[in-house]
Amino acid sequence: MSWRDLLFMHWRIPVGSLRDLVPSALEIDTWEGDAWLGVVPFRMAGVRLRWLPPLPGLSAFPELNVRTYVTVEDRPGIWFFSLDAASRSTVAAARRLFHLPYHHARMSCRERGGWIRYESRRTAGDARLAMRYRPAGSERNAAPGSLERFLVERYCLYAADRGGGLHRGEIDHAPWTIQDAEAELETHTLPEALGLRLPEEFPLLHFSRRQDAVAWSVRPVRP
Repeated sequence: MSWRDLLFMHWRIPVGSLRDLVPSALEIDTWEGDAWLGVVPFRMAGVRLRWLPPLPGLSAFPELNVRTYVTVEDRPGIWFFSLDAASRSTVAAARRLFHLPYHHARMSCRERGGWIRYESRRTAGDARLAMRYRPAGSERNAAPGSLERFLVERYCLYAADRGGGLHRGEIDHAPWTIQDAEAELETHTLPEALGLRLPEEFPLLHFSRRQDAVAWSVRPVRP
């Protein structure tokens, strides 16, 4: 799969505000004592099963996730609070196969005048995002030991099944190529849908034009 026109929005947030939303088996990963909440809009392209071609109408769609960072068994990774996608097939398959909290949403992502215009509204409930964003500055890789690297270089995800069993899914891709970014937020109710209140300061922003990735099926962390 390929992730295109991706924006990382990150807010510093107290660990205690997330603890009840993350399984106790997962340690919330922190930077200088604080957790981070990420909201990441992008569009998917070239989604396919290994050895098969992309399927028309199912391989490209907008996606949006809300996440934090966790670790277990010395493996840092991502914990998703929610994932919204415009593809009903993706929502159904990811819930069943990866135990991820996907939701169907009406979404659009298009570029106009150098800005990415992004809109999402969940079809069940009132989780919405309306904004525009664009890259600003030169491309770079996150420096070792930096906050940027802590936030973006994650190579596995964690998920819990209906019985509470913990699973890990491996993700493989090249190091992120990122840029600084500018954004204008109009409507943003995704954290409120989780019962979270964001801090008043504007988020830390990073843009990436494209990242190609391979994901494996999830496996139990503890058989």
